[in-house]
Amino acid sequence: MTKKTYSLILGIETSCDETAASIVARQSNGSAKILSNIVRSQIEEHAPYGGVVPELAARAHVVHISDIIKRALKEANVEFAEIDAIGATAGPGLIGGVLVGITVAKALCASLDKPLIAINHLEGHALSARLSDGVQFPYLMLLVSGGHTQFIEVKKLGEYNLLGTTIDDALGEAFDKTAKMLGLGYPGGPEVEKMAKNGDATRFKFPKPLLHEKRLDFSFSGLKTATRLAAEKIAPLSEQDRSDICASFQKTVVDILCARTKDALEMFKQNHPNEELRFVVAGGVAANRAIALGLEKTIKEKGAVLFVPPISLCTDNGAMIAWAAAERYAHGVSDELDFSARPRWPLDDESMKI
Repeated sequence: MTKKTYSLILGIETSCDETAASIVARQSNGSAKILSNIVRSQIEEHAPYGGVVPELAARAHVVHISDIIKRALKEANVEFAEIDAIGATAGPGLIGGVLVGITVAKALCASLDKPLIAINHLEGHALSARLSDGVQFPYLMLLVSGGHTQFIEVKKLGEYNLLGTTIDDALGEAFDKTAKMLGLGYPGGPEVEKMAKNGDATRFKFPKPLLHEKRLDFSFSGLKTATRLAAEKIAPLSEQDRSDICASFQKTVVDILCARTKDALEMFKQNHPNEELRFVVAGGVAANRAIALGLEKTIKEKGAVLFVPPISLCTDNGAMIAWAAAERYAHGVSDELDFSARPRWPLDDESMKI
């Protein structure tokens, strides 16, 4: 009988407004292959409200999760019996949605006699570049998403050091709120970026909170307020006014991220003087081209190597959860079926260690 040289992992993601499932194969040498990655977005359900409505999100997960898992299995041409383990996001996130995914995973594990691996959603993002590019530990990650804006020192599997985070709004949230304020569509990030292309980024001088401080934290609420006040001052807004505000807002964000990234890389270099500078950008906001170009220039100036997973792995998805579970499974890690869903779960928590 031929010895199996790979593991097949089912990953389930329901932490916000994407219902997702994926099958990932991890070879014994650590290489990976995504066999399927099915994501159902809820943008249409939430667009009328200009943001995610938690109860609606949870209900949609309940309705669609079974079909999404079936589609993932069918696309991968895999049967339940062939799955080695099931990983599911257990937090952080909207608790209603998290409960749907982890409960379905527990039920499947109980009925199929498969190990459960409860995954921190942030670890999924943190390890996504290892799935796409095989990035070696240690590396520095900038996570920019709707719910998080953080610098994370990824030392090894299960060992993470939070270097800086937002003290108020996450960057994706700031984009969404700015778009809503200006009467643009949802999700706000792509709408602000589109308007900014025709705008004058020098027309408005917006504040860059915390940049005078040595810590690596972010603050975007003051920038959001300044944007609102600028809009109110010149109301009613013309199309060009909106474009100029979006361009100025976006340029300020890029300046903040680049300045903070320089400082974070210096700190990482001090912590790992003999290591190559590896910098990973993850999260849906990484799709913003102006941000990407600004970071590329900054990374090059600092002599670091930049890794950006494809957008399908930057936004919320099941493949990153399956991969995080596959990495943990390879180290013999599994969780009990009474593992509790967590609305908050810091990545540098002691419980992450293996």
